[in-house]
Amino acid sequence: MNQPFASGNRPRILREIEKQQFDVLVIGGGITGAGIALDAQSRGMKTALVEMQDFAAGTSSRSTKLIHGGLRYLKQMEFKLVAEVGKERAIVYENAPHVTTPEWMLLPIIEGGTYGKFATSIGLRIYDALAGVRKNERRIMLSKAETLQKEPLLRTDKLKGGGYYVEYRTDDARLTIEVIKEAVRRGAQAVNYVMAEDLLYENGRVVGIVAVDLLSGEKHTIRAKKVVNAAGPWVDKIREKDGSRKGKRLHLTKGVHLVIDGKRFPLRQAVYFDTPDGRMVFAIPRDGKTYMGTTDTDYHGDIANPKMTVEDRDYILRAANFMFPTLALTAKDIESSWAGLRPLIHEDGKSPSELSRKDEIFISESGLLTIAGGKLTGYRKMAERIVDLVASRLKEEGAGSYSGCLTDKIPLSGGNIGGSANFESFVQSQVKRGIASGLSAEASENLARRYGTNVERIYTIIRERGEEAAVSGLPKDVLGSLVYAMEEEMAAMPEDYFVRRTGALYFDINWVRQWKEPVTTYMARVLGWSEQEMWRHRERLEQLIKDATVPQISAVPRHA
Repeated sequence: MNQPFASGNRPRILREIEKQQFDVLVIGGGITGAGIALDAQSRGMKTALVEMQDFAAGTSSRSTKLIHGGLRYLKQMEFKLVAEVGKERAIVYENAPHVTTPEWMLLPIIEGGTYGKFATSIGLRIYDALAGVRKNERRIMLSKAETLQKEPLLRTDKLKGGGYYVEYRTDDARLTIEVIKEAVRRGAQAVNYVMAEDLLYENGRVVGIVAVDLLSGEKHTIRAKKVVNAAGPWVDKIREKDGSRKGKRLHLTKGVHLVIDGKRFPLRQAVYFDTPDGRMVFAIPRDGKTYMGTTDTDYHGDIANPKMTVEDRDYILRAANFMFPTLALTAKDIESSWAGLRPLIHEDGKSPSELSRKDEIFISESGLLTIAGGKLTGYRKMAERIVDLVASRLKEEGAGSYSGCLTDKIPLSGGNIGGSANFESFVQSQVKRGIASGLSAEASENLARRYGTNVERIYTIIRERGEEAAVSGLPKDVLGSLVYAMEEEMAAMPEDYFVRRTGALYFDINWVRQWKEPVTTYMARVLGWSEQEMWRHRERLEQLIKDATVPQISAVPRHA
């Protein structure tokens, strides 16, 4: 069986990639690189993508997990950015309703806060207009009593009222993986754990890369007419290899989020609120938990492993206790956390929170194309801009003519259910099928919501290989999602499954503790790991659990 996105087939896929010349080679498998691969492949360009870590392992699994319209950018007068990302939300929702959910957001108006009642009303009205918000999702202004009815945990002493508007919640890692899967389904080649070690040149022009498979140590030469550097926080590292890191450069800032059980923090309603130092943070209910964030501090550490510090933790706890004082949250209440980096474009004299979230394209003398900055919400438009540039350059060089962008109308993998309006009825129909496959209603619903139309493949795995569940010590739903992650989503390590294919390390860390050993043992058997490799994967998973739960002690960061 040909499985072009199975972890067990990585060596064969790499050998195939090495035999070809591609129109486009993308370095980076976060949301930006994924979007570029889908856009280029859907226009008919032969496309390959390599990712040094797992897909979405950097910024694209560590965001606030919102496809949001960027209300804060109104404050920075970035009207065009608000208009663009606002409209993009609706496109992402229609094309992937299984990984995107409308979420009403409450903006409490606090005496002396960032937004007064008049400014909030006008700001949200402008936001609705710029973002093209649907009629039934336009902002509503609330009295103090109405605001407290929506969220009784809010502080009452300085509360004046609230604004009520719609954001969109997403699973950022799964969104990234669904984009890549759709690109692969259309013929793109994509491989994780492959590092661009060197760039290849002919006559001073970049024509490919020397790539190292970090799982086997083998080197591969990958050739392409155009190389796109979409490596997120690592883009300047690639530009340094090219000798073209001049002028503008990246400015990395770190954002941390905390996760608390919903019984301890029973938030009814997503809230976007002021902190005592004038910044704003989110508190969002999700899957029986409440998560809060984010911080915004300059970062100069290990790009691959940003971590929560004691100061980050205490900053968010202070903010939560300022707005929800009856909770009296402490460090003991935190179940999990994550830390991610924002690859922003540096501007002299600006604090982290003042830096623009706009993306920029850099073109080097060698022809290397780099895209940096930007936001999760705007990934599709970022891809469109750079693929337009690739298409025009290929045409100039006589290497083919390509159509304009098609991705606004392409349902992502798992999202082909005829639009968001059909999603709830789709889920209910799949729950019945899951129950018929021997699953509980809860497990069936969780799978249908996470995988969309791809849940049918998981049900098939459960029906055909259900006996493996008992042998491996895994429940049927866990076995089905694990096999699917390995065979259809290139999950090559236990952490790929627990962190990015399920999000469980963040939102159900006790579930990770419960199933880490049987999952590791199953993967070891299927992928043929040695005892030493098994030990290494166990150690890595233990380290990730520790990083999510135990803060580092460091110098006090500057929150901006």
